[in-house]
Amino acid sequence: MSISGKVDPVVRPVAVTDIAEALVEGLRDFQALPLYGVCFGALYAAGGIAIMLCLTAFGMVYLVYPLAAGFALIGPFVAIGLYEVSRRRERGEPVSFGAIWSAIRSRSEIGWMAFVTLFVFVVWMYQVRLLIALLLGLNASFSSLQEFMTVVLTTNEGLLFLAIGNAVGAVLSLILFSLTVVSFPLLLDRDVDFVTAMVTSVRAVVVSPLPMISWAALIVMLLIVSALPYFLGLVVTLPVLGHATWHLYRRLVAPVV
Repeated sequence: MSISGKVDPVVRPVAVTDIAEALVEGLRDFQALPLYGVCFGALYAAGGIAIMLCLTAFGMVYLVYPLAAGFALIGPFVAIGLYEVSRRRERGEPVSFGAIWSAIRSRSEIGWMAFVTLFVFVVWMYQVRLLIALLLGLNASFSSLQEFMTVVLTTNEGLLFLAIGNAVGAVLSLILFSLTVVSFPLLLDRDVDFVTAMVTSVRAVVVSPLPMISWAALIVMLLIVSALPYFLGLVVTLPVLGHATWHLYRRLVAPVV
């Protein structure tokens, strides 16, 4: 039983083939309703560009790489509109921006999940700044991203920063992935509390560890690569991954009988 007194969702194991099939179905959703995918993808990319411009304006351009890596952490939150598009298409219901917004707004628990997601992203950015201060110097500052990468790749302190930073990032990514991969779709699909949604999400990862970790690695890799060309690749990558996540959720969580 969940903390709300309702029966916990039933989690089913999945295989790597389910991930491949979910990706194909996600691509079909994007092809069927490209406008929504492009809009949400563009919104995600615009957010990345805006943050990058702010970092540049404040002379912190060296944080662009950590930002691109950490930006994948908030992907599940931004993609929530895409889950609703796939849900409506699956049910044969009309799709519109108004309907999507109404569905999201009606689920108050989504706000708590959004807080969890953004909190982890803030923790990621702060730990990057802390590692820079500890390993590269308390007042470390770099005039360009190239200068930063040169220091990181050619000095012992820089290589240590890269190793620790990537290790911490991997742990944070895995934690947030485990908490959110099923949570957001589940909160849209059913009337459950956000704690139950997170517990169900973690259970889904525990039940199928290898396929789910493979899915997490694929998401992070694709989002980072897509973010490198000024975040523009996210316009296509995010919607396909978002729609695919919905279809994977449908395989992971058994429907209510």
